[in-house]
Amino acid sequence: MRILHTSDWHLGKTLENFSRLAEQEKFLDDFVKIAEENDVDLVIIAGDVYDSSNPPAKAEMLFYNTLKRLANGERVILAIAGNHDNPERLSAASPLAYEQGVILLGSTKTIVPTGDFGRFKIHNSGEGFFEVEIKGERAVVIALPYPSEKRLNEIFSESLEEEERQKSYSERVGRLFEELSKNYREDTINIAVSHIFVAGGEEAGSERPIQLGGSFTVELRHLPEKAQYIALGHLHKPQRVSDVLPVYYSGSPLQYSKSEMNQSKCAYLVDLKAGEKAYVKEIYFKNYKPIEVFRCDGIDEALKICEEYKDKDVWAYFEIKTESPLPSSQIREMKRLMPDIVEIRPILPEEEDVFEEIEVEDKDIRELFQEFYLKEKKVPPSEEMVELFMSIIGKEDEGA
Repeated sequence: MRILHTSDWHLGKTLENFSRLAEQEKFLDDFVKIAEENDVDLVIIAGDVYDSSNPPAKAEMLFYNTLKRLANGERVILAIAGNHDNPERLSAASPLAYEQGVILLGSTKTIVPTGDFGRFKIHNSGEGFFEVEIKGERAVVIALPYPSEKRLNEIFSESLEEEERQKSYSERVGRLFEELSKNYREDTINIAVSHIFVAGGEEAGSERPIQLGGSFTVELRHLPEKAQYIALGHLHKPQRVSDVLPVYYSGSPLQYSKSEMNQSKCAYLVDLKAGEKAYVKEIYFKNYKPIEVFRCDGIDEALKICEEYKDKDVWAYFEIKTESPLPSSQIREMKRLMPDIVEIRPILPEEEDVFEEIEVEDKDIRELFQEFYLKEKKVPPSEEMVELFMSIIGKEDEGA
């Protein structure tokens, strides 16, 4: 059985209010071609299909059109919910999707119906697992969509220390995997799919929030040891996490922040046979619109770069050393030459030492406000407070 593992499409995502849908559409066109050219039997999308729980209509249209083209009477598609997805919304189309060869799993409680669906048969299923037959080969898939406390119906006491909270969460996930692994057999291909943060995984910088490295970290020892391939989503950098277990993050298909500008993006093409080790190959994607960071010794150098790059399709960040605030006329000229400038950051003399020594993390305004509020008030802001702040910022942007 040949599998194509991807995740973290984040359809509808923006880069500081710049839409990425055009790039995402190009990626999806290429992804369909990759599946066809490599004669893929099963496509696994390991969570974060969308960038928000209420995605724009165009993002949903892109997803459903892509599912139809991917399946095309040839293959099966499995998509699970990530921390950005609304599980009920993602799986709402399931009654129609099965006939198209598409399995949508929103939560651990989702049960795939058994039966013959044309291009595949479901022989057995239950909460968190199903046995599927594709072209005469059988696979047992255990699936754990993003297991938040709410979705697991598991409430951890505030009185627990951080170490105990982490232990409780990781062991709870481990017990789920252990129970689900009992459905594996020696004569089936055995796969695990989830959207979690595994200890040892390397962050890319644009992931948000799943309690990275905190209470909701899953230890390697709690992953299913009998799985021949463990397909994960959430971390945006493609990577194998363990030398012992076949644990892979496919990563995001596009560079979603400037911290990812030097990363190559890919999917994993996986060949599997019952009782044998997985053969895994990277399939790299095009970088449709690169992210560039330009560090300039003055506005004249910045303008020269804008002139040089005016016909190139890039997302641009500028960090410009200056003795005084940058004139608005020169900023307008920069943006005239390069309309897709994401940020222009003046570096005043007193900032230069910090500029040289510290790499500023790429965070959106919502995260920065939450961190500032926590630092000042010693408690995290309520969701209502965050939304009030975002609405005020939005009104200011409209008036600018």
